[in-house]
This record gives sequence, structure tokens and C-alpha cells, in this order.
Amino acid sequence: MPLIKEIIEDNYRVLIWRVEENLDNLREGVVLREATKERFSKMKSEVHQKGFMAVRHLLSAAGYSDLDLRYDENGKPSLVDGSHISISHSFEYASIIIGTENVGIDVEMKRDKIKRIANKFCNTIELELATNAQNEIEVLTEVWCAKEAMFKMCESRSLSFKDDMNVLTGEKRAIVNNEIFKQLFEYKLIDLGNFVLVYALESKS
Repeated sequence: MPLIKEIIEDNYRVLIWRVEENLDNLREGVVLREATKERFSKMKSEVHQKGFMAVRHLLSAAGYSDLDLRYDENGKPSLVDGSHISISHSFEYASIIIGTENVGIDVEMKRDKIKRIANKFCNTIELELATNAQNEIEVLTEVWCAKEAMFKMCESRSLSFKDDMNVLTGEKRAIVNNEIFKQLFEYKLIDLGNFVLVYALESKS
């Protein structure tokens, strides 16, 4: 299935792909850099391979290709024209966000097991809000996605999801605050049925 959703704003663009094709179909017409071919060859999961290829189709839909994609020493991607990009795929969904400023995106399946690990990435307030909500799994998945999207936007690889990040689901705002820096974020949520997608932007206020 091709692109299912596209959001275009002045300073960013979000594209979402639902992966229903087989791997051979997804590989058709995709040109990869040598480094990308090597990465792909080491992937053991076909689900991961399909999501990886679907991202390349999203790049094409946005006017780019794998040849335009670069990664820094921390694995953070960017585009050769200076645009910011963030990438996420999970099972049958792949997504990217491209922006003129720092951006982040994450998509995750709603699964019951998130309740078992919630105390590892949620602070006390987030846990209390989720536990008291009728849709606990959805709230916890939203918190996780928001923190993952922010993590992709931050330079520090040592951030603690539980201690350094705080998500205000009611306001769709979040903050990263540790000894190195403090940054405010705002985010948008897209409900994809059994999946939650969050994309984040640095807040101007």
C-alpha cells in the first residue's frame, strides 16, 4: 500500500506508509548507498527489512532518496540539503518527518506489555495519570512515543527517559531537563488504530 497520510506545514512535513507489500515489491526501484546495503544485509528480521525499505519509499515521496541521507556519529540522520529528518517504523507502519528545524517522530504498537515496563520510563506523575486513565495502554504508549521522539532530537545519548523527561499528555507538551541542558517540546499525536504515532517539535514558548 502506498503513502496513507501526509501532513504539510510551513516548517515540517510528515509522511506515513502502511506496509502491506512483500519485500521484493518494496525493493523495486530503490537505490541504496553502499553503507545502506551493508546495514540492510545484516538485518535478520523481515519485518525490520520491510520497514527499512518503506522508509526509502517515503523519502522518494518527499523528493529525496537514500543517497541524500546521512548519519552522524550518534546515528542521528540528516539530509544533504541541510533539512532535519527523523525516522520510525514498527511492524506495518513506517514514518518520517522532515523539517527546517529539529524534529522527532516515533510510531509504536499498542501492547499490553507496556504496562509491565512503565515504571522504567515513566515518572511518578506520568504513572499515576496513566493508571487512572480508562485507556491506560494508549496513554503509556503516547508517553513512550513522545519520549522516544524527543530522545532522537537531543544530542545527549545518556538521557534517562524516567528521570530527565516529563510528558504532559493533556497539553501535548514535554520537557527534557538534566544537568547538560533544558529544552521544551510540543508534540502531535496520530491514532492509527492499534498504533500510536507522535511527532515532536522544539517549543518556541
